[in-house]
Amino acid sequence: MSDVRRVVQRGLWFEEFETGVVYEHRPGRTVTEADNVLFTTLTMNTQALHLDAAFADDLPPFNARLVNSMFTLSTLVGLSVAQLTQGTIVGNLGFSEIAFPKPLFHGDTMYAETEIVEKRESKSRPGEGIVTFAHTARNQHGDVVATAVRKTMVRKRPEGE
Repeated sequence: MSDVRRVVQRGLWFEEFETGVVYEHRPGRTVTEADNVLFTTLTMNTQALHLDAAFADDLPPFNARLVNSMFTLSTLVGLSVAQLTQGTIVGNLGFSEIAFPKPLFHGDTMYAETEIVEKRESKSRPGEGIVTFAHTARNQHGDVVATAVRKTMVRKRPEGE
């Protein structure tokens, strides 16, 4: 058994990121009513647009409950983890340019992609670098439902890897 080569799933080391590359994250994530209600109540968000069907169904322009935009943002980032940062990220440094051009509804499937827009070595932390991601989420029809720019601190490849 010791002759078996093992590969552990991980994100990318700082050196492996290339600016201009777009990563498509699959599979997508179909959002359920339970997802929306649980996330909304766990985060103490009492917005009727997420929780009250009678209220939301009568309210133009969507006439339906909307998926909590913070769930949309969290899922957008989460869809990128396995491919980009699993075990290689030190931490998030910040988010900017967050937008929700169209809402997400119960039953929609979210697909994510990430472009590497910038990277630089850390000036204060040897062995680490800063990578800037431009995340985009689309629904099953290809409509953009969320965008965000995220700066992260990422580990450099350990010696011997």
